Amino acid sequence: MEFEFEGRTEKEAIDRAAEELGLAKDDFDVEILETQKNGLFKKGYVRIRVHTGTPGMAMSDMNYERDGADRSQKREAVYGEPVPQNEFEQKMVEFTAGMIERMGYSGKVVVLFREKHKLGIKIESPHSSILIGKKGKNLDAIQLLLNIYAGRLGKENVRVILDTENYRIRREESLVRLAYNVAEKVRETRGSILLEPMNPFDRWLIHTTLNDIGDVETKSEGDGLYKQVRVYYRGLKSS
Repeated sequence: MEFEFEGRTEKEAIDRAAEELGLAKDDFDVEILETQKNGLFKKGYVRIRVHTGTPGMAMSDMNYERDGADRSQKREAVYGEPVPQNEFEQKMVEFTAGMIERMGYSGKVVVLFREKHKLGIKIESPHSSILIGKKGKNLDAIQLLLNIYAGRLGKENVRVILDTENYRIRREESLVRLAYNVAEKVRETRGSILLEPMNPFDRWLIHTTLNDIGDVETKSEGDGLYKQVRVYYRGLKSS
């Protein structure tokens, strides 16, 4: 199910969602729909959409860190054991390997990292570019199936992250560069730019990257999972 909440800050909106839904913050996914900074004649606010009870959404590509913690530090302790350590991990590795084999591609599947409610799976394959697909859509689709399978194994609270050739990290770096480049163009033209359709995590990354730039704002537009982010100059009404 989906719910929308607003707050003066991102933290306030998430806290309000957790309180009203009676859920822990780790029990739902958050998508930032719109951010507006404080101005001379208007107060800042953040509007979010909360997804509950839907395993495998592309939203769960990462565990969004909203307290300023370093993701790499959090994961450091759980890297380094590529061999499955329990029955669940073994089944997820076997399911992934079987899936890419049925797709007609060869590859090795290992455990990438472990967290309390998250499991990273890595595919090592000479066909990685095909498995990733355009803008990672193939990888997202396979990851969705993995999360559905995890739910059938009784692990609805575990988010499975699928990667190959460090695509997730490379994609994140590329989007951060894109966000800054677009922001610069918007500031020069005093206009707006509508980006290509993106999954929830990619949109979240654009929103948060530009959140601290005072004269630029962002909002999501469109319907469905793959929406577009509009980046516009502060003071310009978005359409």
